[in-house]
Amino acid sequence: MSDRMLDPGIAAGRLEPEQLSGNFSDLHPPLDDHEALVAADRCYFCHDAPCITACPTSIDIPLFIRQIATGTPEAAAETIFEQNILGGMCARVCPTETLCEEACVREAAEGKPVLIGQLQRYATDTVMAQGVHPFTRAAPTGRQVAVVGAGPAGLACAHRLSMHGHDVTLYDGRAKPGGLNEFGIAAYKSTDSFAAREVDWLMQIGGITLETGKRLGRELSLAELREGFDAVFLGIGLGGVNALDLAGEDREGMRDAVDFIADLRQAEDLAGLPIGRDVVVIGGGMTAVDAAVQARLLGALNVSLVYRRGRERMNASRYEQDLAAAKGVRIITNATPIAVHGNGAVREVEFEYTDDALTPTGQRFRLAADQVFKAIGQTLEGPDLPELDGRKIAISGAGRTSLPGVWAGGDCSAGGDDLTVTAVAEGRDAAEDIHASLGAQA
Repeated sequence: MSDRMLDPGIAAGRLEPEQLSGNFSDLHPPLDDHEALVAADRCYFCHDAPCITACPTSIDIPLFIRQIATGTPEAAAETIFEQNILGGMCARVCPTETLCEEACVREAAEGKPVLIGQLQRYATDTVMAQGVHPFTRAAPTGRQVAVVGAGPAGLACAHRLSMHGHDVTLYDGRAKPGGLNEFGIAAYKSTDSFAAREVDWLMQIGGITLETGKRLGRELSLAELREGFDAVFLGIGLGGVNALDLAGEDREGMRDAVDFIADLRQAEDLAGLPIGRDVVVIGGGMTAVDAAVQARLLGALNVSLVYRRGRERMNASRYEQDLAAAKGVRIITNATPIAVHGNGAVREVEFEYTDDALTPTGQRFRLAADQVFKAIGQTLEGPDLPELDGRKIAISGAGRTSLPGVWAGGDCSAGGDDLTVTAVAEGRDAAEDIHASLGAQA
């Protein structure tokens, strides 16, 4: 064992660069040609395929798998991209184990589904590697649409609008586009700068002007956008992070998990990224699992993920939970944080066990911690937003908000399930509704 692993507290370089490189390599290496043909051959090509119904973007899965099986992955990719222009990223991060693959007839019959996600990646990677963009713009309409937020929903909306001939100005508050695809998912799920390369490929459609460093409520005003554009789409995501509301929450070593993941995704040298010896992650969703697993991969000696409900209630899929456990993450359920202890810096987090109704049992325990990541959900931020439904933007139909000429989709809108693939579907469908609306106004 390296001496670096014996360093107490938060420190960089706990693992050697070679080990870090291996830890953060591709979680699912791509299929080669032969593997893809073998995997495609297992598909029954069901006429009433339940996998299509389970896909939020309604990709014709049997068709694209048949196209792979007949040696035409380029045609398969076009089938995918017609419904999901971010099919390459979704193939990497989509929880296929709870969507299309869970619905697969092979899964029901044999407990082993067709590798739909990996086959989708095989097809989309084939076309993207060729530098080919399979779609062209329609004749310019002269219509101008503002898309705020260059994450999955905004990118899908902008691309579909451009295909219809509308001119799109795509705004994002960060210095780089991509949203959660660029900043918010585990690094081992999207390697080799794939998120940035996918955006560059998508932008080949033309007709989209990207302006970064412009955030709604700061450099952008919704009222001014409505005045200056024929339509506005909001794909602003969730910029705020929920607080634990505990005494000591501001101690050194307490961090938001989303910030940790973003720093890791943008780090040029993982060996320079500080990580604790004893890490505690509070939460039960994908962000919590991604933070916990990556803390282990960076060299944290002890990582505990603590969730207030039972494992069956965790938003992270069972596959992701098992992945975390396999990487050495200890998962503790039915426990709620009640105090953060330490003198300036966090040293322990105190929890109390709860029952399924979140009623405290009176049993308490403490976990040693020099670093704590909070992953208990995010909140919508921004002034003068359309009418809300709870804590998100209320929508009807294909993303229409309470304000005329304003649509919304993705994590900022009510009714979704906070998945990349769902955000893509909502952005695409809103674009079609915007296009129809602009046509009706002509």
